[in-house]
Amino acid sequence: MLVLGQDEKAKYPFLADAGEYLKDKGFSLTQFGSDPVLKLSVEKALHRIKVAAAGEVYKSDLIDGQASKDYVLEREVFSFLLAIVLIKLTGMSTLVKRFALAEARRAENYLEKDLGNASNKSKIDLATRIIYDLFNIEIVKENDFFVIPVSDYLKHSVTFHEREWKLINRHVENGKVFLTPDKTVRLIRKELGNYISSKITNAPKPSMIPGLEKIVDELISISKKLTPTYTITTGEYPPCIKHAIDVLEKGENLPHSGRFMLATFLLSRGQTVQQIAPLFKNAPDYNPRVTLYQLNHLAGTSGSATTYACPSCEKLKTQDLCFITKECDNIINPSQFGKKRK
Repeated sequence: MLVLGQDEKAKYPFLADAGEYLKDKGFSLTQFGSDPVLKLSVEKALHRIKVAAAGEVYKSDLIDGQASKDYVLEREVFSFLLAIVLIKLTGMSTLVKRFALAEARRAENYLEKDLGNASNKSKIDLATRIIYDLFNIEIVKENDFFVIPVSDYLKHSVTFHEREWKLINRHVENGKVFLTPDKTVRLIRKELGNYISSKITNAPKPSMIPGLEKIVDELISISKKLTPTYTITTGEYPPCIKHAIDVLEKGENLPHSGRFMLATFLLSRGQTVQQIAPLFKNAPDYNPRVTLYQLNHLAGTSGSATTYACPSCEKLKTQDLCFITKECDNIINPSQFGKKRK
């Protein structure tokens, strides 16, 4: 069983039993709707959800990863627990996905720092233990790298489509894959997000807490704005583009290479940046400012005259983004799909 210190409880509240921590402190959920002192934790929980809904990562009050004051630990754990309670009260699954991904990215940042902390072996040991206990991946530190069995690497890297994650592009010795701290943690992001999501999904839905009704209504309103939109028809698009749009419409994560393919394809079909941008609002890590910047960059309207073409079918195959059907008719680029041949 993992024994967490004060700092770890604040950094990884999903590992501790936040409900028990709340009871140990002598508070009930109903108190958070009326106690003015506890209102700060409620406001932090609301902020935590809003940040996640905007596709960003919540910044805690920890200083250098440390809960320097007791009240910091309380607010970090309380705000996480209350965020789950508020999300359950809304009944909106969109918020679950956004919050789980944001919290996974936040935990990822701390795990990466702990793994890279060469001067503190205890932090490294705890980080590797967390990864092992949650995902059954045995990680061993060797010099500046972390090594894991090839079988574990293949199991957890299967969802990555970028070339850098192909086993052939990794340092492998004696059946072990060598990874940097950031790549070690990145490998488990999806599983970490799924773990947090399951914690939220399986949590019991409480009765409405008097005093929190307006906050719940506000979150429902935010969630409805995030509900998948279907602004682009997929009828005449090649299967790779249909698949990419389907992934986004489900609110799932589309890799960078898939987003590049989709954006450049739609731009080549005459779609404008303003027409394309709404499609990406369903991505779990959606950030409107970043999305517009990237789309304008691809369209060559952000100060550079360079425009980008849709990747070839051959390249998409190497990125596991090709879903060829007979309708593709031996085209060599998705932009040729549906065009009559002479």
